[in-house]
Amino acid sequence: MNRSELLLSIAKKKVLILDGAMGTMIQRYQLSEEDFRTPDLADHPKPLKGNNDLLSLSRPDVVKAIHAAYLDAGADILETNTFSGTSIAQEDYGLQHLAYEINFQSAKIAREVADAFTLKNPDKPRFVAGALGPTNKTASLSPDVNDPGYRAISFDQLAEAYKEQVKGLLDGGADILLVETIFDTLNAKAALFAVQEVFEERNIPLNPEEGGIPIMISGTITDASGRTLSGQTTEAFLISVSHVPLFSVGLNCALGAKELRPYLKVLADNTPFFVSAYPNAGLPNEFGQYDQGATEMANQVEEFLKEGHVNILGGCCGTTPEHIAAIAKLAEKYQPRKVELVNTGDE
Repeated sequence: MNRSELLLSIAKKKVLILDGAMGTMIQRYQLSEEDFRTPDLADHPKPLKGNNDLLSLSRPDVVKAIHAAYLDAGADILETNTFSGTSIAQEDYGLQHLAYEINFQSAKIAREVADAFTLKNPDKPRFVAGALGPTNKTASLSPDVNDPGYRAISFDQLAEAYKEQVKGLLDGGADILLVETIFDTLNAKAALFAVQEVFEERNIPLNPEEGGIPIMISGTITDASGRTLSGQTTEAFLISVSHVPLFSVGLNCALGAKELRPYLKVLADNTPFFVSAYPNAGLPNEFGQYDQGATEMANQVEEFLKEGHVNILGGCCGTTPEHIAAIAKLAEKYQPRKVELVNTGDE
């Protein structure tokens, strides 16, 4: 049984636990500008503090410790430290040339930690999800209110950047590819196009039931209207990405568990794929901080479990190993959402 088949078999039996926020944990370390600089970047002209993905090169010990803390808390799946790992996002720091290396090393770090935990407890195998973030540009909207037809990025540019990221993640050992925090579905389509191209080049089956690398998709509802930033409803978002035989489709970020619930139900009622949810720890306060504790968040997430809407659960902004531990303990009491036809997307 290969890794994809193993993941599928486990997902049919239990609710899988995804890890929590990387950025929230990094803040606890109170890192300085020097922590973000490798010897090769000692004289780099731009400030690098805050470029969290770069820590996979400059402070791999910090990234490893955070991964280990989430696995200790009960996570089954680790997300790589690559949310801003495209050359497009790294261009802000003048580090677009490091995109492949950042993704490769980030996946390698997560792989090492996951394998170490699996070795200690073979009955609980751990998996690595290569995270593909939304980038800091949108293919559907103009950044200039005076020129609505203008686009700061093209579909082809996005696809090329995502292709480089996918290669780095796979070469570093990712088991899964997670296209996450989608605020513009056209960006996500570029990511899926890139994934398909890499799979074709490497003779990787697109369908995980045929031994292919599982693909997870997670969108973001930006406000109480239930729409993404580019204006799609949850149902429209689902239809837009269901042409690929996905492992899962879900929602993350932007909202807390309570606010996410009605939109998660839309996905659960309308998709043949597994459903994931990793909400924020409530909504941010006026200082941008997340006040919702582990117990309160777990209580809200329990509604997803009671209603049988989820197969994969985790946390986004503001969540910590404490949040994940509470969610993992709770999830043990419930069966995963029943999936009649997994991965039947049109080829």
